[in-house]
This record gives sequence, structure tokens and C-alpha cells, in this order.
Amino acid sequence: MSEQPRDRNAPLDDPQLVSPNLDRFRKQIEAREQQKVSARQHKDHTLLVGFSAFGAVGWSIAVPTLLGVILGLWLDRRFPGHFSWSLAMLLAGVTLGCLSAWLWVSKEQQSIDNRRNDSH
Repeated sequence: MSEQPRDRNAPLDDPQLVSPNLDRFRKQIEAREQQKVSARQHKDHTLLVGFSAFGAVGWSIAVPTLLGVILGLWLDRRFPGHFSWSLAMLLAGVTLGCLSAWLWVSKEQQSIDNRRNDSH
């Protein structure tokens, strides 16, 4: 039993000729093309934007921490005692800054996920 030779003039879309591998390959190409189109539409996501995001996260932690220390020093001078307001306000500032950074990063991650889901 020999196989019939394929007709060279047969269309490539013929369901009998399309193998599962070819179909999977087409889907991979389509997905990559969608990624390229999405990347072109969102050109603002470059290396500099990534570095500025690190800077934004850093500042969102540093500013509340410094404000907490300043408030703590003021409270230590205003209400002296055995309790260190500086240390308490430092911890409060770090906590608020980390919470703020975490919320911002979560929001950005959700935005990225939504763009990915919209492109598929």
C-alpha cells in the first residue's frame, strides 16, 4: 500500500492537508504578531520607564519614612519622655511607604495583565 502523492496544485487550506502541528504553528505566529502590535502601541514601556518605576517605588517609601522621622523628632522635643517618638514614627513611615508602594505596583501589574488579556 503506497501513499498517494499530494497534488501540488491543491490549496494549502485543504482540511485534509492541514496537520495539527501546522495549526499550532499558525497560532504561535498569530500570538507573536499580536505581541508585536501591542508593543508598538505601548512604546512608552521602555527601559527608562522601568527605571522610573523603581524610582517611584523608592520615593514612595523614602518620603513617608523621612516625614515620619521629622514628625517623631518634633514630638520628642515637644513631649519628652521615655518613649521614642522618632522610632515609632520611623516605623509608621516605613509601613505607610511600603503599603503605598505595594498598592502602586499591584495596580500597575493589573494594568499590564489587562493589556495582555485584551490583546489575546
